Amino acid sequence: MEPDFSLIEAQARTAAAELLDAAGLWAGDIFVVGCSSSEVLGGRIGKASSPEAAEAVFSGIYPVLQERGVYLAAQCCEHLNRALIVEGDCAQRYGLEPVCVIPQPKAGGSFAARAWRSFQRPTAVEHIRAHAGLDIGGALIGMHLREVAVPVRLSLDHIGQAILLCARTRPKFIGGSRAVYE
Repeated sequence: MEPDFSLIEAQARTAAAELLDAAGLWAGDIFVVGCSSSEVLGGRIGKASSPEAAEAVFSGIYPVLQERGVYLAAQCCEHLNRALIVEGDCAQRYGLEPVCVIPQPKAGGSFAARAWRSFQRPTAVEHIRAHAGLDIGGALIGMHLREVAVPVRLSLDHIGQAILLCARTRPKFIGGSRAVYE
């Protein structure tokens, strides 16, 4: 059965919009996406990288983030130690140290490679503390979220055939019994 890339794009768009709403992100915040294009098409992570699936997911997510002024951080695969591809101004704004690598479909992942080709000034970085994120297919984005991550359930739990897990973050609660929180 042929993959329905228009459906995958629509699912990615819906997931991004719903998570943005649930997380209450502001312009300038960071939204990390780890995407196994292999899993999206029903394969095993890291075994069947698909530029076409990555294109569909990217085309669903990126315009939604751009409309709201939110930065996309595209997580690379384990071959690049889960480095991230961000816009150069995001790296500057957050004081992120660039590293030298250009992701490829089988060395970094198709989604990160797609982001590299789309960004105006793509920059690879090793570490980030994102405000929210989508984990598409078990890409393990947790290491790139801020300290207090909160799971978010959306109206869908898959993109294509890949399991979808989402998180937003919040500031830590500090203080004791007399503290007041928003």
